[in-house]
Amino acid sequence: MAATIESSNAGAPSKKKHLGIPEAVFVEDVDSFMKQPGNDTADAVLRKLDEQYQKYKYMELNLAQKKLRLKSQIPQIKQTLEILRHMQKKKDTTDPMDTHFLLADNVYCKATVPPTDKVCLWLGANVMLEYDIDEAQSLLEKNLATASRNLESLEEDLDFLRDQFTTTEVSQCALAF
Repeated sequence: MAATIESSNAGAPSKKKHLGIPEAVFVEDVDSFMKQPGNDTADAVLRKLDEQYQKYKYMELNLAQKKLRLKSQIPQIKQTLEILRHMQKKKDTTDPMDTHFLLADNVYCKATVPPTDKVCLWLGANVMLEYDIDEAQSLLEKNLATASRNLESLEEDLDFLRDQFTTTEVSQCALAF
């Protein structure tokens, strides 16, 4: 019913897969659509379309949450990279670096950091590892590139999902009248 239309796309150039989001079926001719196997009554078809619509809504919610998480993660990575670059410049000097660091929400503490070539990075899941500044910088640059690429892909998937909403709504309207 509202599954992907793979047979009609077989001769077309390969399209980008959107995280397994099924492509909505556009109903152009209601009479021929209702004659297809599995489309017994208009009510049954409308229920299937509504079920597919609800699945799209659920997918949109999950993708929107991922997008918010990535949008908050990218500035944090950029800020950490900026700090590492500053530490890289100060590494060869003997002057300590005065800074404020976050203890808790809106609670900062003043610290004097001696020149160092090691940093500790939170990796998540309560895991912290010590890295050389150069290793940490390359790791964070790689993570930033990955997060940016994932955000771009997520936005494309959300756009595709919105198109599926519209297609499903139009099909529901065509079948309802």
